[in-house]
Amino acid sequence: MFQDEVKLKLVAGKGGDGCTSFRREKYVPMGGPDGGTGGHGGNIVFVAEKGLKTLVDLKYHKIIKATKGENGKGKNMTGKDAKDVIIKVPLGTTIYDDDTNLILADLTVDKESVIVAHGGRGGKGNKAFATHDKPAPSFSELGEPGEIRYIKCELKLLADVGLIGMPSVGKSSILASVSNSSPKIASYHFTTLNPNLGVVTLKDQSTFVLADLPGLIEGASLGVGLGIKFLRHASRCKILAHVIDMSASEGRNPIEDYETIRKEINSYSEKLANKKEVIIANKMDLPSANDNLKLFKKRYPDKQIFEVSALNHTGLNELLEYLKQMLDTILDEKVYNEDEYESTIIYRFKNEKPYTISKEEGIWIIKGKEIEKLFAMTRFDEEEAIDRLMRKLRGMGIDEELERLGAKKGDEIEINNYIFEWKD
Repeated sequence: MFQDEVKLKLVAGKGGDGCTSFRREKYVPMGGPDGGTGGHGGNIVFVAEKGLKTLVDLKYHKIIKATKGENGKGKNMTGKDAKDVIIKVPLGTTIYDDDTNLILADLTVDKESVIVAHGGRGGKGNKAFATHDKPAPSFSELGEPGEIRYIKCELKLLADVGLIGMPSVGKSSILASVSNSSPKIASYHFTTLNPNLGVVTLKDQSTFVLADLPGLIEGASLGVGLGIKFLRHASRCKILAHVIDMSASEGRNPIEDYETIRKEINSYSEKLANKKEVIIANKMDLPSANDNLKLFKKRYPDKQIFEVSALNHTGLNELLEYLKQMLDTILDEKVYNEDEYESTIIYRFKNEKPYTISKEEGIWIIKGKEIEKLFAMTRFDEEEAIDRLMRKLRGMGIDEELERLGAKKGDEIEINNYIFEWKD
């Protein structure tokens, strides 16, 4: 079963909790702190795998979770890191953040990998907080929460040449005639519901990958029929080979077919519209094909046109040799612009506060990733841990900002679902 788009929720592993412990030995009455740090939570890693052709294995895994790191222990024992979760996907898989629609990764090389959701770091044990002024701290940290991401994976097949055209113009027949592929072929529209790939081997043993893409209909760029799927896979091809039924055996007009395809491509993407192209005039063995070809050449005198018959296997060798020569002159191009990647977007300016403060129903609500993480890693059953949290909040300027906004001592403050009274 072919599947070229899935949406997933990823939950990376929480870091292991730090340990609050003191060295206890018979003849060492003042042993000092020896609580170890927790292990790192499991990452969720995507890896490109050459042998895979579909995302169907992910279709039934709506939520993917990694495990928690091991807790730290006494005697300065650090917890073990959790194992990463490895997700294998086909080459040509693009991973998007489903909330921002920015690209997290575009995996096009075998074994290429990327951490999509990072596991949390382990909480520090009390040994890590020991200082000259406070040599025996009696608190430790909880593990950092793992990253939670909602993502979308899209598969865009890697092919050198894409066969495009209306339904039943002979794309699958051409692919079967020139490659090692065996696509399903029948005399009804939309026999090809999914892309098919084939490797073409020439006389000199050089090769290239040819793709038979689902048939196009008017309105494809707006999502009608199989259009978006067709256009998505076509975007990775270096050359677009327009297959036209020059005999008009289906009752359509070859010129109108070609212009419909060009219109949809232009509407979908300027980058796709500017790709190299050739015209494959198929079914030249049938009556009226030559007359239609003359009209087509008169309308488009500058187009590179190859006359073929997939049924009789004529004209195909010349076509393949030409395509290989074209491919040798085309440099690899980037499918996406740099500003489509999350890694190029600046989320926070230097002078921007790492939190926001608002007031709802008389309660001051403070939000911010760093603050929420601090709360999640604080042990509220340890007084020194709470003191440390409050010092950090004051260091971020929260007291001053609350005063500036008009908050008064005794007002209620909410952070990360904790509600407490604002005091000195």
